[in-house]
Amino acid sequence: MILDGQAKKLKIIIPESEKVYQRSLYEAIVFAAKKYALAGTTVTKGLMGYGANGLTNSSKTYDISYEPPIIIEIVDKAGRIDDFAKVVAGLLDKANGAGIIYLQDVDIISYRKHEEVKPYAK
Repeated sequence: MILDGQAKKLKIIIPESEKVYQRSLYEAIVFAAKKYALAGTTVTKGLMGYGANGLTNSSKTYDISYEPPIIIEIVDKAGRIDDFAKVVAGLLDKANGAGIIYLQDVDIISYRKHEEVKPYAK
């Protein structure tokens, strides 16, 4: 696949504990992205964070539970990302999960894979 120039990044931030179909939601998203043959996916774990659930009133001013956020970033052509964002939203709904899904425009500078090394022939 050739990927250069204008593209989109789909970014998903969810709690680590979210589950769908008896597996981690972030794993389900990555395997779905692979099935859809998207250009690339990266999953990272945040150190700390809060989202919509963290904005509720509490008797403690700094009551932040330790639920590390998981950040999933997927880059591909705009149309493919737009379609896959709907799949991710469906998975989040199915999990009855919390999180945020958003899109960013990106410029691809380089997208390459390792070239196959051919064995030396005598």
